[in-house]
Amino acid sequence: MENMRSANEIRQAFLDFFKQKEHQIVPSAPLIVKNDPTLLFINSGMAPFKEFFLGTKTPTHKRIADTQKCLRVSGKHNDLEEVGVDTYHHTMFEMLGNWSFGDYFKKEAIAWSWELLTDVLKLDKDRLYVTIFEGSESENIPKDTEAYDEWKKVIPENRILLGNKKDNFWEMGDTGPCGPCTEIHVDCRTDEERKNIDGASLVNADHPQVIEIWNNVFIQYNRKKDGSLELLPSKHVDTGMGFERLVRVLQQKTSNYDTDIFSGTIAATEKIVNKKYDGSDSKTAISFRVLADHIRAVAFTIADGQLPSNTGAGYVIRRILRRAVRYYFSYLDRKEPLLHLLVPVLAKQFEHVFPELKNQETFVAKVILEEENAFLKTLENGLKRLDNIIQESTKTIDGKAAFELLDTYGFPIDLTNLIASENGLNVDEKSFEEELKKQKERSRAASEMSVDDWIVLQDGNSVFVGYDTLEAKAALLKYRKIKAKGKEQYQLVLNKTPFYAESGGQVGDVGILEVENNGNTIQLNVTDTKKENDLIVHYVDEIPEYINGNILAKVDAEIREKTTIHHSATHLLQAALQQVLGKHIAQKGSLNNSEYLRFDFSHFAKVSYEEIEQIEKLVNEKIRQNIPVVIKEMPKEEALKLGAMALFGEKYGDVVRVVIMDANYSVELCGGTHVGATGELGLFKITSESAVAAGVRRIEAVCGAMALTYTNNIIHQLNEVKESLKNPKDIVKAIQSIQEENSSLKKEIEKYQNEKVELVKQQLRTKVTNRNHANVLFEKVEGVNAEGLKKIQFDLKNEFDNFFFVAATIINEKPLLSIIISDDLVNEHQLNAGKMVKELSKAIKGGGGGQPFYATAGGNDSQGIDTALKQAEELFLVQTASN
Repeated sequence: MENMRSANEIRQAFLDFFKQKEHQIVPSAPLIVKNDPTLLFINSGMAPFKEFFLGTKTPTHKRIADTQKCLRVSGKHNDLEEVGVDTYHHTMFEMLGNWSFGDYFKKEAIAWSWELLTDVLKLDKDRLYVTIFEGSESENIPKDTEAYDEWKKVIPENRILLGNKKDNFWEMGDTGPCGPCTEIHVDCRTDEERKNIDGASLVNADHPQVIEIWNNVFIQYNRKKDGSLELLPSKHVDTGMGFERLVRVLQQKTSNYDTDIFSGTIAATEKIVNKKYDGSDSKTAISFRVLADHIRAVAFTIADGQLPSNTGAGYVIRRILRRAVRYYFSYLDRKEPLLHLLVPVLAKQFEHVFPELKNQETFVAKVILEEENAFLKTLENGLKRLDNIIQESTKTIDGKAAFELLDTYGFPIDLTNLIASENGLNVDEKSFEEELKKQKERSRAASEMSVDDWIVLQDGNSVFVGYDTLEAKAALLKYRKIKAKGKEQYQLVLNKTPFYAESGGQVGDVGILEVENNGNTIQLNVTDTKKENDLIVHYVDEIPEYINGNILAKVDAEIREKTTIHHSATHLLQAALQQVLGKHIAQKGSLNNSEYLRFDFSHFAKVSYEEIEQIEKLVNEKIRQNIPVVIKEMPKEEALKLGAMALFGEKYGDVVRVVIMDANYSVELCGGTHVGATGELGLFKITSESAVAAGVRRIEAVCGAMALTYTNNIIHQLNEVKESLKNPKDIVKAIQSIQEENSSLKKEIEKYQNEKVELVKQQLRTKVTNRNHANVLFEKVEGVNAEGLKKIQFDLKNEFDNFFFVAATIINEKPLLSIIISDDLVNEHQLNAGKMVKELSKAIKGGGGGQPFYATAGGNDSQGIDTALKQAEELFLVQTASN
């Protein structure tokens, strides 16, 4: 290995090499996956091209090369909790790849791999090993002799190793395209180490310095559901080279994190926390690696359109972000937000490779900052909860409690262990693991989906004709049964269909399929239409035994019309937002259905009532102008020159569909259905405005008949309010008068309560007795609310030394127990109000807890109050008797 190159130079060398080999260089697809129910994120270089391998879409170029952003948080070596612990696995990574779709095959792929690595990148030939598939007798798959023979031309045979099905046979999933692969491994050990142990014995043995850097997959089979294989009509090449590993090898580092891919982020982190990264296995060093890795995954995914949330892909991003926060909180002594400060560093580093982050730098940083603030507050609450758990524990913290800390507050088990040990406790990790296993099983069961093989009746592609018609005669190409969450359905693919598949925020069409079946016509209700790897898939609940006749596909016209006007209204709304609020407005999500529209957009302040009025006024003006909606197809570059708005996180083809509603007002790239002229929208009315996430606002609105219904309902409610107020001339003034009267009455009640509290307190003060050198009181209290009772207890605690007071009362027909203990009694006799109230609450069939000096419990059985008070007295006497 001669020269050290920068990461940017290495990436460019790869792309330039394949450009010379007549490959089309394409940009990375967004990390977020759409139209594929099997993936949340792009997790491999081939994922964006899956539809080409499946044959559902024809590539515009037979040779392609790229660098693809990928994200993995599960699977071998990719468990989230392990990332950063070692020095060579990541959540987000770049995958360099070259692709052949029915063009070249093993001969060229192998020769070019060798040429690039040894002639261009100057890797030492004697450090390289390759593996090929040894074959499988059980599956009747032969040894890949073709790949073996090609490798013999450039590398000694003792460096061509045979690999088993696990390592050298690639499969997309349980079913689908698959084939043998050949891997290229590099031995990065010292010359002395290489003399002692032959590198061939360490290939695929998880040695940290003998690593795979490139995998060439030769897709030549299709795996059916019964496990059998069939040859594909055309053969493809799918290669992937881990960019981070390649750079590590070429820059002669022993850790990916020592390369210039990560060194800038680590250096910035060092300045922020005033600590040094030493590359060791210490918690401090691991924290630096976690931050350098996780900020990439979080920042680029947000830039690609996925906000952190509590479900799906958003939950994965939130988990990654929170893991990074836990590490700097626990091991870098940083108790305030940090990650957002790294966004500018990352945006600058990748501005020419993945410019979407630089283009949204402020927005992404703001989202991350808000997420950090929220989780740091959660961690603070978790520490308080852990303190309570420690107070209630003797020697061991229960595994369920430890799991609660993880599940609710994001506390990893090692952090709970650390704090527990500092307090002389251990954690029941066995029961913790049992709770964790239960959660994983629940999650797996909730997401489990069974999919049968396609039953193919005829070949062909699915063509959408629904822009021009809502009915079409069609033929069934294929169908299959699926089962998700216990419900069985069928997916049908037609050769042509008027049904719009869910995309771009617009929901899928519903309607009916009229199927000719043995001379009869059977109606199948289409409950949804979705895209799957570029197939238009119709969902029906049942199908006849034989389904091979002609089909008449009919979209529900009324629902489509209402959905369409909401989609067109969304375009008018976005343009209005940009005029009223500013050009920084960018779409962050949308939903258009027959009931309403929902539009999420980047904006850092609440939209005022005045601004909402302006937005509504502008949209309704455009509606009244009855502007013709012009739809054109054109090259993407031409559309962008026209000023067409493209969405971050969307993948567009070379030719795009442009929707124009006045070229000076709204021009957008969009594949949805739209009205012929804006006048068809009738009326536009915003129904709500709210916050969705940091820097993201949401507007919900209705159009047409729905807007009229909404407006009429508001007027009806207003009339009802007026009638209930006896039709005042000024309704606002009448309501203000009622509010003032209500406030005055509340003050009077509060005054009465305070007087009552003082009276009860005087009565209780006379009932305090001295027992076991303490001032004690066990009493049922009446006539005060919970806050009043608490005030009485704390006031009396301040008046009496060595004070112990157990009070019982009934509030809203429910019993309440409350215990307060002087600090000196807590310390002298190791009394604990939290533990006591838990025990006493059994008498009232309830539960509760709290601090050692103050705790409460609610219950359901008021008859048990006397028993609870008696038990409290006995408990006090027993626990203080020794002194």
